[in-house]
Amino acid sequence: MQLHTEAFLTIILVIITGEYLLTTLIDLLNLGKDSTTKVPDSVKLFYNQEKYKKALAYQRENTYFGLINGFFSLILILLVVIFGLLGWLDEWVSHYFYSLVGQTLAFFGIIFLINDLLNTPFQLYATFKIEDRYGFNKATLKTFFLDKLKGYVLTALLGGILIALLIFLIISLGQSFWWIFWIVISVFMIGMNFFYTSWIVPLFNKLTPLDEGELRTAIMEYGKSVEFPINNIFVIDGSKRSTKANAYFSGFGSRKKIVLFDTLIEKHTTEELVAILAHEVGHYKLKHTYSGMFSGILQIGVMLFIMSFMIFQPTLSEALGTDRLSFGVNFIAFGIIYTPISLLTGLLSNFISRKHEFEADNFAAKTYKGEALATALKKLSVDNLSNLRPHSLYVFFHYSHPPLLKRLAAIERTA
Repeated sequence: MQLHTEAFLTIILVIITGEYLLTTLIDLLNLGKDSTTKVPDSVKLFYNQEKYKKALAYQRENTYFGLINGFFSLILILLVVIFGLLGWLDEWVSHYFYSLVGQTLAFFGIIFLINDLLNTPFQLYATFKIEDRYGFNKATLKTFFLDKLKGYVLTALLGGILIALLIFLIISLGQSFWWIFWIVISVFMIGMNFFYTSWIVPLFNKLTPLDEGELRTAIMEYGKSVEFPINNIFVIDGSKRSTKANAYFSGFGSRKKIVLFDTLIEKHTTEELVAILAHEVGHYKLKHTYSGMFSGILQIGVMLFIMSFMIFQPTLSEALGTDRLSFGVNFIAFGIIYTPISLLTGLLSNFISRKHEFEADNFAAKTYKGEALATALKKLSVDNLSNLRPHSLYVFFHYSHPPLLKRLAAIERTA
């Protein structure tokens, strides 16, 4: 039994260290990919030399900061695992909460708070130093901490309900809990997709219907041309926190909504905005929205199925410092051991996502104006100081969207 426990501990430590070394290597390769300050020919009209140097500096600073943050996280989690602090915390909460549900909720609640408090200085520096330095941040300290408070409340309500239900099902059904909870989490994911913009977003941002005018008319006309009814178009006050721009769809059927950031409208022409929208419509028309939802639900089902074989293993709890079976400790141990599988599924998801982005670009270029989409993408890249020449391995592991230069080349071939 002791050997088995030590074997689990070794596996956990190897996975934690291995993941850190892999991500650090990829970051360093990306950092050293291209030190040239020559602006790529395809974006010369949008990037001057000074702006391009600023983009390179922004990428370097974020990478260095990420390396420091990652090393801090590695040391912290190694100390927690080696010294059995999770086991100590589990035994401590068991003295104050008598039900397994209460113990698990308290266990994760304390971990969440400690982890967030430790990460808050890094978040503050990233927001109010790095993002400020490069002209992105518009948030105030009040907004920052108010967002955190709202996040705490949402996490406590939604996360607490799901964890409590999961523990109840584990206690009641044993190993077969996984498929019942899979149904629950699937319904939850679909519901969030339907109601996220209506219920969650207004807690953090103001949504206002897009005013009548040239842009709304152009969007409605494009929707009719591709047989895509568009009724709910909203503008979100993204400038409340950042100068960066975005647009997204949410919901299905009659519940679908288009959300445009005010910063996007401010910086783009009507043609460019409709081209961006055409790209988003492409995702919907090509069923990417449904396939992405199905893929996410399937991945969760696989994870829960595998977890059902490990969650009752007392040796997992022992490996992390407690001499009794603890579902809370086992959740964390399983999450670490599952990392190689989640890495592989993440790589597959990113590959499919990049493919879908090319397809949505192609749809927009064919049904609207490829040149307008290309111009919009270039402007977005300049405004966000994007990395124009990322390392291919970094793209493979981290990018859900293809790099700009590859997207532009594909759009040019379509046009």
